[in-house]
Amino acid sequence: MDYMTLKEAAEKWGVTPRRVNYYCAAGRIPGAVKMAGVWLIPKTAEKPIDGRTKQGRCRKHETI
Repeated sequence: MDYMTLKEAAEKWGVTPRRVNYYCAAGRIPGAVKMAGVWLIPKTAEKPIDGRTKQGRCRKHETI
């Protein structure tokens, strides 16, 4: 299975690496594993729904 790093996932999903770290630590990304202190996320993983908003996305990252 191919994996990506927190930084790669953050760029792909349009969020910060810290947000992706929260997703991993909370178990919200199926298949994510922590090896030697580094999170490895499957390349096929979908971005979890953002629970901070009703629509599931952050308004500041939307394009108008």
